[in-house]
Amino acid sequence: MLGVTSGSIFSTCATDIDCNKLPFCDKVIDQLLCEAGVLTRTKLKTEDRQAELVQAALVLAAQKSPAEITTGDLAQAVGITQGGVFKHFESKEAIWLAVLDWAHQALIGRLQQVAVEQEPSAMLTMRAVFMAHIGFVQEFPGVPRLIFQELQHAKPTPLKGRVQKLMADYRNLLSGVMAQLHMEGQMRPDADLKGAVVLFMGAVQGLVMQSLVTGSLKDMSNQAKTVFNIYEAGLLVQPRTEARKSK
Repeated sequence: MLGVTSGSIFSTCATDIDCNKLPFCDKVIDQLLCEAGVLTRTKLKTEDRQAELVQAALVLAAQKSPAEITTGDLAQAVGITQGGVFKHFESKEAIWLAVLDWAHQALIGRLQQVAVEQEPSAMLTMRAVFMAHIGFVQEFPGVPRLIFQELQHAKPTPLKGRVQKLMADYRNLLSGVMAQLHMEGQMRPDADLKGAVVLFMGAVQGLVMQSLVTGSLKDMSNQAKTVFNIYEAGLLVQPRTEARKSK
Protein backbone atom coordinates (compact mmCIF):
# COMPACT_ATOMS: atom_id res chain seq x y z
CA MET A 1 0.00 0.00 0.00
CA LEU A 2 2.85 2.36 0.78
CA GLY A 3 5.19 1.16 -1.91
CA VAL A 4 7.75 -0.44 0.42
CA THR A 5 9.31 -3.86 0.64
CA SER A 6 7.00 -6.57 1.96
CA GLY A 7 7.86 -7.72 5.45
CA SER A 8 9.58 -4.49 6.48
CA ILE A 9 8.64 -2.51 9.57
CA PHE A 10 6.77 -0.10 7.28
CA SER A 11 4.58 -2.72 5.61
CA THR A 12 3.86 -4.33 8.99
CA CYS A 13 2.65 -1.04 10.41
CA ALA A 14 0.57 -0.32 7.32
CA THR A 15 -1.19 -3.67 7.30
CA ASP A 16 -1.55 -4.51 11.00
CA ILE A 17 -2.57 -1.15 12.43
CA ASP A 18 -5.74 0.78 11.59
CA CYS A 19 -4.41 4.29 11.03
CA ASN A 20 -7.89 5.78 11.05
CA LYS A 21 -8.33 4.61 14.65
CA LEU A 22 -4.83 5.66 15.71
CA PRO A 23 -4.26 9.26 14.50
CA PHE A 24 -0.59 9.24 15.54
CA CYS A 25 0.18 6.20 13.37
CA ASP A 26 0.22 8.13 10.10
CA LYS A 27 2.72 10.63 11.49
CA VAL A 28 4.99 7.82 12.67
CA ILE A 29 4.84 6.07 9.30
CA ASP A 30 5.56 9.33 7.47
CA GLN A 31 8.58 10.02 9.66
CA LEU A 32 9.97 6.50 9.26
CA LEU A 33 9.44 6.52 5.51
CA CYS A 34 11.10 9.90 5.13
CA GLU A 35 14.09 8.77 7.18
CA ALA A 36 14.35 5.67 4.99
CA GLY A 37 14.25 7.79 1.85
CA VAL A 38 11.04 6.10 0.67
CA LEU A 39 8.82 9.14 1.08
CA THR A 40 9.81 12.75 0.56
CA ARG A 41 7.31 15.52 1.08
CA THR A 42 6.92 19.02 2.43
CA LYS A 43 4.28 19.65 5.05
CA LEU A 44 1.57 21.81 3.51
CA LYS A 45 -1.42 23.67 4.88
CA THR A 46 -4.74 21.84 4.58
CA GLU A 47 -5.95 24.17 1.80
CA ASP A 48 -2.78 23.62 -0.22
CA ARG A 49 -2.87 19.86 0.27
CA GLN A 50 -6.55 19.78 -0.71
CA ALA A 51 -5.76 21.68 -3.90
CA GLU A 52 -2.93 19.26 -4.61
CA LEU A 53 -5.22 16.26 -4.15
CA VAL A 54 -7.85 17.81 -6.42
CA GLN A 55 -5.31 18.30 -9.19
CA ALA A 56 -4.04 14.76 -8.70
CA ALA A 57 -7.60 13.45 -9.02
CA LEU A 58 -8.02 15.37 -12.28
CA VAL A 59 -4.82 13.91 -13.71
CA LEU A 60 -5.74 10.37 -12.71
CA ALA A 61 -9.31 10.76 -14.01
CA ALA A 62 -7.86 11.62 -17.41
CA GLN A 63 -6.13 8.24 -17.45
CA LYS A 64 -8.84 5.93 -16.14
CA SER A 65 -12.39 5.79 -14.83
CA PRO A 66 -12.88 7.94 -11.70
CA ALA A 67 -14.66 4.97 -10.10
CA GLU A 68 -11.41 3.00 -10.25
CA ILE A 69 -9.30 5.67 -8.55
CA THR A 70 -8.53 4.88 -4.91
CA THR A 71 -7.37 7.08 -2.06
CA GLY A 72 -4.16 5.06 -2.24
CA ASP A 73 -3.68 6.24 -5.83
CA LEU A 74 -4.20 9.84 -4.76
CA ALA A 75 -1.83 9.47 -1.81
CA GLN A 76 0.88 8.06 -4.03
CA ALA A 77 0.38 10.83 -6.58
CA VAL A 78 1.02 13.61 -4.05
CA GLY A 79 3.58 11.77 -1.94
CA ILE A 80 1.70 11.20 1.30
CA THR A 81 0.33 8.11 3.04
CA GLN A 82 -3.21 6.91 2.49
CA GLY A 83 -4.12 7.87 6.04
CA GLY A 84 -2.82 11.34 5.30
CA VAL A 85 -5.49 11.84 2.65
CA PHE A 86 -8.18 11.66 5.33
CA LYS A 87 -6.54 14.47 7.28
CA HIS A 88 -7.69 16.80 4.53
CA PHE A 89 -10.88 15.12 3.24
CA GLU A 90 -13.32 13.16 5.35
CA SER A 91 -14.18 10.75 2.53
CA LYS A 92 -13.48 9.84 -1.08
CA GLU A 93 -16.79 11.45 -2.07
CA ALA A 94 -15.63 14.71 -0.47
CA ILE A 95 -12.60 14.68 -2.78
CA TRP A 96 -14.76 14.32 -5.89
CA LEU A 97 -17.10 17.03 -4.64
CA ALA A 98 -14.09 19.32 -4.34
CA VAL A 99 -13.03 18.34 -7.87
CA LEU A 100 -16.46 19.28 -9.24
CA ASP A 101 -16.45 22.56 -7.30
CA TRP A 102 -13.08 23.38 -8.83
CA ALA A 103 -14.29 22.39 -12.32
CA HIS A 104 -17.42 24.52 -11.92
CA GLN A 105 -15.46 27.60 -10.93
CA ALA A 106 -12.71 27.06 -13.52
CA LEU A 107 -14.99 26.32 -16.49
CA ILE A 108 -17.64 28.96 -15.87
CA GLY A 109 -14.94 31.50 -15.03
CA ARG A 110 -13.12 30.79 -18.27
CA LEU A 111 -16.29 31.01 -20.35
CA GLN A 112 -17.35 34.26 -18.69
CA GLN A 113 -13.93 35.73 -19.39
CA VAL A 114 -13.96 34.93 -23.11
CA ALA A 115 -17.56 36.18 -23.31
CA VAL A 116 -16.53 39.57 -21.94
CA GLU A 117 -13.52 39.74 -24.26
CA GLN A 118 -15.71 39.27 -27.35
CA GLU A 119 -18.30 41.92 -26.54
CA PRO A 120 -20.21 43.51 -28.18
CA SER A 121 -20.60 40.81 -30.88
CA ALA A 122 -22.90 38.07 -29.58
CA MET A 123 -22.05 35.61 -32.36
CA LEU A 124 -18.31 36.04 -31.79
CA THR A 125 -19.05 35.44 -28.12
CA MET A 126 -20.90 32.22 -28.94
CA ARG A 127 -18.00 30.95 -31.02
CA ALA A 128 -15.45 31.93 -28.36
CA VAL A 129 -17.44 30.17 -25.62
CA PHE A 130 -17.80 27.05 -27.76
CA MET A 131 -14.08 26.86 -28.51
CA ALA A 132 -13.11 27.75 -24.93
CA HIS A 133 -15.17 24.83 -23.62
CA ILE A 134 -13.48 22.48 -26.08
CA GLY A 135 -10.10 23.81 -25.00
CA PHE A 136 -10.98 23.24 -21.34
CA VAL A 137 -11.88 19.61 -22.05
CA GLN A 138 -8.62 19.07 -23.92
CA GLU A 139 -6.73 20.48 -20.95
CA PHE A 140 -8.73 18.61 -18.30
CA PRO A 141 -10.26 15.46 -19.86
CA GLY A 142 -10.84 14.03 -16.40
CA VAL A 143 -13.69 16.50 -15.85
CA PRO A 144 -16.08 15.14 -18.52
CA ARG A 145 -15.21 11.60 -17.48
CA LEU A 146 -16.37 12.39 -13.96
CA ILE A 147 -19.46 14.27 -15.16
CA PHE A 148 -20.63 11.53 -17.52
CA GLN A 149 -20.09 8.96 -14.79
CA GLU A 150 -22.22 10.83 -12.25
CA LEU A 151 -25.07 11.52 -14.68
CA GLN A 152 -25.54 7.77 -15.10
CA HIS A 153 -26.88 7.44 -11.55
CA ALA A 154 -30.66 7.13 -11.57
CA LYS A 155 -31.07 8.43 -8.01
CA PRO A 156 -29.99 11.85 -6.70
CA THR A 157 -26.51 12.02 -5.18
CA PRO A 158 -24.44 14.95 -3.86
CA LEU A 159 -22.08 14.57 -6.83
CA LYS A 160 -24.93 14.50 -9.34
CA GLY A 161 -26.35 17.60 -7.67
CA ARG A 162 -23.06 19.42 -8.25
CA VAL A 163 -23.09 18.42 -11.92
CA GLN A 164 -26.66 19.65 -12.32
CA LYS A 165 -25.71 23.00 -10.75
CA LEU A 166 -22.81 23.32 -13.16
CA MET A 167 -25.04 22.63 -16.14
CA ALA A 168 -27.67 25.08 -14.88
CA ASP A 169 -25.11 27.89 -14.62
CA TYR A 170 -23.81 26.96 -18.07
CA ARG A 171 -27.33 27.19 -19.52
CA ASN A 172 -27.84 30.58 -17.87
CA LEU A 173 -24.64 31.90 -19.40
CA LEU A 174 -25.63 30.67 -22.86
CA SER A 175 -29.17 31.99 -22.50
CA GLY A 176 -27.80 35.48 -21.83
CA VAL A 177 -25.66 35.38 -24.96
CA MET A 178 -28.57 34.01 -27.02
CA ALA A 179 -30.81 36.83 -25.78
CA GLN A 180 -28.18 39.36 -26.86
CA LEU A 181 -27.90 37.68 -30.26
CA HIS A 182 -31.67 37.95 -30.66
CA MET A 183 -31.66 41.62 -29.63
CA GLU A 184 -28.96 42.35 -32.22
CA GLY A 185 -31.26 40.94 -34.89
CA GLN A 186 -28.73 38.31 -35.94
CA MET A 187 -30.84 35.30 -35.00
CA ARG A 188 -33.47 33.87 -37.29
CA PRO A 189 -36.94 34.98 -36.14
CA ASP A 190 -38.19 31.39 -36.11
CA ALA A 191 -35.28 30.15 -33.98
CA ASP A 192 -36.17 28.93 -30.50
CA LEU A 193 -33.84 30.31 -27.81
CA LYS A 194 -34.13 27.34 -25.45
CA GLY A 195 -33.69 24.91 -28.33
CA ALA A 196 -30.60 26.80 -29.49
CA VAL A 197 -29.07 26.47 -26.00
CA VAL A 198 -29.81 22.74 -25.89
CA LEU A 199 -28.29 22.25 -29.35
CA PHE A 200 -25.17 24.22 -28.38
CA MET A 201 -24.60 22.10 -25.29
CA GLY A 202 -25.40 18.92 -27.19
CA ALA A 203 -22.85 19.77 -29.86
CA VAL A 204 -20.12 20.21 -27.24
CA GLN A 205 -21.11 17.04 -25.42
CA GLY A 206 -21.21 15.07 -28.67
CA LEU A 207 -17.71 16.15 -29.62
CA VAL A 208 -16.41 15.34 -26.15
CA MET A 209 -18.08 11.94 -26.05
CA GLN A 210 -16.71 10.92 -29.46
CA SER A 211 -13.22 12.03 -28.49
CA LEU A 212 -13.34 10.05 -25.25
CA VAL A 213 -14.56 6.98 -27.11
CA THR A 214 -11.77 7.17 -29.67
CA GLY A 215 -9.23 8.10 -27.02
CA SER A 216 -7.94 11.06 -29.02
CA LEU A 217 -8.52 14.71 -28.14
CA LYS A 218 -6.05 16.17 -30.64
CA ASP A 219 -8.50 16.68 -33.52
CA MET A 220 -11.35 17.96 -31.37
CA SER A 221 -10.53 21.65 -31.96
CA ASN A 222 -10.62 21.30 -35.75
CA GLN A 223 -13.83 19.29 -35.57
CA ALA A 224 -15.31 21.89 -33.23
CA LYS A 225 -14.74 24.68 -35.75
CA THR A 226 -16.59 22.74 -38.43
CA VAL A 227 -19.45 21.83 -36.11
CA PHE A 228 -19.87 25.42 -34.95
CA ASN A 229 -19.93 26.66 -38.54
CA ILE A 230 -22.90 24.37 -39.19
CA TYR A 231 -24.55 25.50 -35.95
CA GLU A 232 -24.01 29.15 -36.85
CA ALA A 233 -25.42 28.71 -40.37
CA GLY A 234 -28.64 27.30 -38.97
CA LEU A 235 -29.03 30.02 -36.35
CA LEU A 236 -28.22 33.24 -38.18
CA VAL A 237 -30.57 35.31 -40.29
CA GLN A 238 -30.07 34.37 -43.93
CA PRO A 239 -28.86 37.13 -46.28
CA ARG A 240 -31.66 38.32 -48.58
CA THR A 241 -30.04 36.85 -51.71
CA GLU A 242 -29.78 33.41 -50.07
CA ALA A 243 -33.32 33.68 -48.73
CA ARG A 244 -34.64 34.31 -52.25
CA LYS A 245 -32.67 31.35 -53.59
CA SER A 246 -34.19 29.06 -50.94
CA LYS A 247 -37.65 30.02 -52.16
